[in-house]
Amino acid sequence: MEKGLTGKRVAICGSRKIEELTILIEKQGGIALSRPLQGTVFLSEEEVKPDLIQFIQHGADWIIFTTGIGIETLQKIASNLGIEQEFISKIRAANVASRGYKTLAALKRLTVVPAAVAEDGTTKDLIQALESFDFHGNSVTIQLHGETAPLLTSFFEDRGANVHKLLPYQHLAPDPAVVALLCKELINQECDAVCFTTAVQVRSLFDFAREHDLYSTILECFANNSLAVAVGKVTAEALREEGVERVITPENERMGAMVVELSRHYSRCL
Repeated sequence: MEKGLTGKRVAICGSRKIEELTILIEKQGGIALSRPLQGTVFLSEEEVKPDLIQFIQHGADWIIFTTGIGIETLQKIASNLGIEQEFISKIRAANVASRGYKTLAALKRLTVVPAAVAEDGTTKDLIQALESFDFHGNSVTIQLHGETAPLLTSFFEDRGANVHKLLPYQHLAPDPAVVALLCKELINQECDAVCFTTAVQVRSLFDFAREHDLYSTILECFANNSLAVAVGKVTAEALREEGVERVITPENERMGAMVVELSRHYSRCL
């Protein structure tokens, strides 16, 4: 019996567990292509200090937390500056929104109860939870993790809010030669599927495509030829925000399950 990925060329965009994913793809009959798009997410303590101090001095009507590690890192930086209690007090004085269960757990440790929660970790769910609030003239601070979250930012700006950002971690783009190679393979129909394991990888591909006038071309590739595969809801959401409509996502948000689901998809097409 033919395996689901027989003869299929599958790009892996992550930088973790490459060997394990390669073995899984090959066991299903596929050919694994390592095309790391993660880049580097790094702690930017010095860069975030002025924004953190501004938040502590002026507070905010709303503060939006998107990652648990972001909260913990900001708290640690504030502690190093000797202003941890002031930081926590400003959070407690603001309306708080939380994206993801790890973020919610970090807020619980600070005894902060959010006014709006997206437990599934998606921006779409967070926006739905916030739609009933009036943000006109409000000061809104968004904690981000290595990406700019344009959809979330525009949501607040479109409703008349003054948006500020806290980025305890920033992102360095991946090797442009690797992104260019993947774009070439997509355009030449040399890549049957692309496995994304984080939203950052999705942004890396489409930011590069925009910069090189390839955005609509890459979208066409995913619409007509190559399959976009996401490890989970948050990554799938990033693909859909970029305009990719065909997205395969496993029910169990794990890398191995992602490969199995891709293999099943092709098996159903046989």
